[in-house]
Amino acid sequence: MTRDAVIFGISGTMFGLLAGWIIGSQQARPLPGPVATQQAGASTAGPAQAPAPALDLNRASALEAEAKARPSDPAVREQLGNLYFDAERFDLAIPWYEAAFKLNPRDINVSTDLAVCYYYANNADKALKQIDVSLALDAKHAKTLLNQGIIRAFGKQDLDGALKSWERVLEVAPDSPEAVRARQGIDGLKSSHVSGSAPAGAAGAGS
Repeated sequence: MTRDAVIFGISGTMFGLLAGWIIGSQQARPLPGPVATQQAGASTAGPAQAPAPALDLNRASALEAEAKARPSDPAVREQLGNLYFDAERFDLAIPWYEAAFKLNPRDINVSTDLAVCYYYANNADKALKQIDVSLALDAKHAKTLLNQGIIRAFGKQDLDGALKSWERVLEVAPDSPEAVRARQGIDGLKSSHVSGSAPAGAAGAGS
């Protein structure tokens, strides 16, 4: 999936900080845009992006057969979501994450990864609603809060909202990797002297 550069009228440094973020409960890899979640760790990157891994079609076929044979198993559906997520095929990941979450509606990682997929499917509003579902499960989930800020900033041009999300990360997990990214985002906003909403001419990436 290709995405146009997001322009907020804030510094190029700030864009460089956020444009390559991908945050997950199990993995981290730069994407051609700001956000994501469902593997472990996080990374920052500038405009140069790594290519998406090739989709393992044999693995996908095997997992889909397993899912068909195990209709009540959320784990195999999550594995399929992860497989498509890793290949940046968010459109294919969405139905598997939705199915996994329906079977296990307490799984916050699946919920937040689903939100990220909605974001990359150009539906920031739906992504933020799913983030709310995640936060209802755990209001202190640092990766979810960090992603909420990124989606607010890049999907809705809501820089004040993004700031609040990132400040919340610092409150609930001050020593976490997510706090490092949140501080970078906050510092970028403050150094750019940005307050309030983005300028009227700003272009969004996911709404």
